[in-house]
Amino acid sequence: MIAYLSGKLAYTTNEYIIIDVGGVGYKVFMSKIAIEKIQDKKEVKVFTYLRVLEDDMSLFGFNTNEELHMFELLISVGGIGAKSAITILSNIEPSKFALAVITNDIATLKKLQGIGPKTAQRIILELKDKIKTEEAIQMPQGEVQEEIQNEENVEELIQALQVLGYRRYEINRVLPKIKSKEIENQIREALKYLAK
Repeated sequence: MIAYLSGKLAYTTNEYIIIDVGGVGYKVFMSKIAIEKIQDKKEVKVFTYLRVLEDDMSLFGFNTNEELHMFELLISVGGIGAKSAITILSNIEPSKFALAVITNDIATLKKLQGIGPKTAQRIILELKDKIKTEEAIQMPQGEVQEEIQNEENVEELIQALQVLGYRRYEINRVLPKIKSKEIENQIREALKYLAK
């Protein structure tokens, strides 16, 4: 598995980029949002997902681990393939997607290209189940859950961050640092601390 690629940005289109790594050009499919963020850079690093089919091997790229995890979650949902997942990533940020899932916001999901009411309901149902499974995983020994007081939307925030792939013990470390009151701002603030 190729975890990431780091090299010169040789070529960009609306659907993919080509990264020159030691003289070898890798074609990497990315969302429009992700491409726009790096298209002016000379050197890039993208996290990757290698899809292997019987007659095709394709690399999909992401600027952050949150985007990669959102992609992996999406393709785990029945009826959503890799290209559909990239299209969805082109139209919504990971924080807004996580918020839509944990708040049962079918209306937001339905606005995304290629997602109808049934698919939106399936996304919420299947991904919420995955969050519950992750919550059942015990924290590593020695990790102490910090007491959080006077925090609004704590459970929603925790669930949204779990949708994006973070474990409970990682989330507990940053919760006391969150100052925002609005849930979407809380998610963004938490992601900044988690990325450090």
